[in-house]
Amino acid sequence: MQQPTSGIHHITAIAGDPQRNIDFYAGTLGLRLVKRTVNFDDPGTYHFYYGDRTGQPGTLLTFFPWAGAFPGRVGAGQATTVRYAVPSGSLSWWEDRLGAQGVVTVRGERFGTPYLGFADPDGMALELVEQPGLDDLGVNPDSPIGAAQAIRRFHGTALTLRGVDATAHVVTEVLGLTLQSVDGAVQRFAPADPALGVVDLIRSPESRGGSLGAGSVHHVAWRAADAAQQLQLRGRVLGYPLQVTPVVDRQYFQSIYFREPGGVLFEVATDGPGFLIDEPVESLGQALKLPPQYEGSRAAIESLLAPVTLPGAGQTPVEA
Repeated sequence: MQQPTSGIHHITAIAGDPQRNIDFYAGTLGLRLVKRTVNFDDPGTYHFYYGDRTGQPGTLLTFFPWAGAFPGRVGAGQATTVRYAVPSGSLSWWEDRLGAQGVVTVRGERFGTPYLGFADPDGMALELVEQPGLDDLGVNPDSPIGAAQAIRRFHGTALTLRGVDATAHVVTEVLGLTLQSVDGAVQRFAPADPALGVVDLIRSPESRGGSLGAGSVHHVAWRAADAAQQLQLRGRVLGYPLQVTPVVDRQYFQSIYFREPGGVLFEVATDGPGFLIDEPVESLGQALKLPPQYEGSRAAIESLLAPVTLPGAGQTPVEA
C-alpha cells in the first residue's frame, strides 16, 4: 500500500546578509538556529536551519545567505509565501512586536482563519496564522518569545502558478495530499493531518515567471518517514512521469528532488537521522558543522565565511 507524505519537511530560501538573517529569524521571530553548516553543493556559502527546539521536520526554514545577493523576482513557478502557525489570540502581540521593530504588517483572513502578513529583511513574504490546539512540546525555553505567542511549526505555503491542474495532479497522485478547500483562484491541499502543512495553489495566468535571488524560495521539501517511503514516492514521481534525482545524502536527512509541472522545485526528505547526530541539543547551531567530505578543507572554508554573532553568544562575534 502506498503511503502519502505526512506534510512539509522544510522550506529552503535564499537570503542576503547572513547576520541580518540570524538577527531576524532567531531574534525577531524567536526561532532556534538548530544547525549552522554549509551548502553541500557550494561549501563557500552558509546553510542556516531554523526550527523548534530540536529541529523537527515541519518546523524547519533554511537559508542559503549570500551577502550582497541580488534580489529575486517573485512570480509564477515559485513558492511565494511561507506561513507559520502561532497560538490563537497571539496576532495582536505579534503585530505590536513587529511594528516596534519597524516591520510593516497587514491583517487578513483566508479560509475563515485570521493571519498577519509581513516580509523579512530580504522581502520574502511571511504570514503568521492562528491555529488552535498547539502544544508546547517543541518550544525553545531560550527563545525571546514566550510559549503563549511562539511560532510552533509551518502552517503551510503557497505556490503561484500560471495553471494549477497539472500541479494539483502531482500533489494528489504523487504526494497523496487531498483537496481541502477552494476560494476563487486558490485551491488548498492538505495531508491527512492538515496541521502538518497545507499548500495553496494560486492560479495566476498573467503572472510573469519568478527568478531566484535574495528573498525568494528555492524549494519546498516534503516528508518521508524513512528511506523505504522515500523510494516509494520516488517511484510515483517516475511514473508520472517526471525527472527525479537519485537519493542524495544531506547528512541530517536523505533527499530526492524533482520539479513539478508548474516549475516549483520539490524535495522529498527523510525524517531522520535529524540534527542531534553531531551536537547535543543544548548547543545546537553554535558550532559550524561540516559533512565528512569537507572536514579536510575546514580552514579554507572557514576563511570564506563571514563571522556571525549567534543567539546566546553575547556580543562577541563567533568565527566561522
